[in-house]
Amino acid sequence: MTSAGPRSVLLAGGGTAGHVSPLLALADCLRRRDPSVTVTALGTARGLEARLVPQRGYPLLEVPKVPFPRRPSGDLLRLPANLLRAIAAAEDAVVATGAEVVVGFGGYVSTPAYLAARRRGVPVVVHEQNARPGLANRLGARFAHGVGVTFPGTPLPNATVTGMPLRREIATLDRAARRAEARERFGLTDAPTVLVTGGSLGAQRLNDAFAESVADLSAAGVQVLHVTGTGKAFEAVGASGAPYVVVEYCDRMDLAYAAADLVVARSGANTVCELTAVGLPALYVPLPIGNGEQRLNATTVVGAGGGLLVEDAAVDAAWVRSTVVRLATDPDRLASMAAASASVGERGGDELLADLVVAAAGGR
Repeated sequence: MTSAGPRSVLLAGGGTAGHVSPLLALADCLRRRDPSVTVTALGTARGLEARLVPQRGYPLLEVPKVPFPRRPSGDLLRLPANLLRAIAAAEDAVVATGAEVVVGFGGYVSTPAYLAARRRGVPVVVHEQNARPGLANRLGARFAHGVGVTFPGTPLPNATVTGMPLRREIATLDRAARRAEARERFGLTDAPTVLVTGGSLGAQRLNDAFAESVADLSAAGVQVLHVTGTGKAFEAVGASGAPYVVVEYCDRMDLAYAAADLVVARSGANTVCELTAVGLPALYVPLPIGNGEQRLNATTVVGAGGGLLVEDAAVDAAWVRSTVVRLATDPDRLASMAAASASVGERGGDELLADLVVAAAGGR
């Protein structure tokens, strides 16, 4: 980090991997630039951050979780008092860490962090993962010193397209160079390889469709690495030809990507950004719930030809036997889609967001 960089940064985000993953990627980037910088995370006691942040070696300070009800309820009546308590806890964290910049990634934690920073006169930087921003980041962007967005066209004021801050092992992945190692690790062969990853949210339809298609995929010479999500594993019955490997959780997604020729996945922002960064073609199946952000997240890569958008209702065993098998066994089309995917990928999102943090500290 340059001499104008902050000596202490407070990163606010949690609840889901979509918030925690870019938070940790930025933290690592700031430390690479300047090992002396103090990086602290602000989160809740029950979110993923409570486990993942300390595992990565960063201190975590807690604030109460404050959900924002979208309809009249008891939570709505309690919102003012709950929010005030969360702001006070976030302000204590700002003071205790001597934070010179507060960076928020959206979600429950970011709103009190943004308001506490504003009260203390500390610059704010916002990072929005999705193409359609959430409530917290729409608030923070109104007075932020810098706004980074993952996708072009995200409707936040004065936004800079930074892409997604990614884990270093993903951002630096050479798929071709690691393919043999990756396939050996997962017990795969040289056959066309499909990676299926529904994740823990909304995985069931993908899991069911592929579980019913094991025999057909294997007979067609298409091998599968299927990450089902915790507690959702199944026995791959009928895989008499190409291997069908089922795992509940994969802690080396870089190698899973290196092994794959094609991915079937939901289109969460982090997933889309990782797949485009490493240049993987994908069949994106947006969740049919929420505010439609998953469909928007995939718009750019699908428009470039690096992926196909699939309606959730269309995903069944017949679709796997036709569309997935046909695409997985078409190497020319896969190569064209891979190049298109890589053309819209961004591997340096962590560095670009860190630049906004440095600029905010300089403008203090």
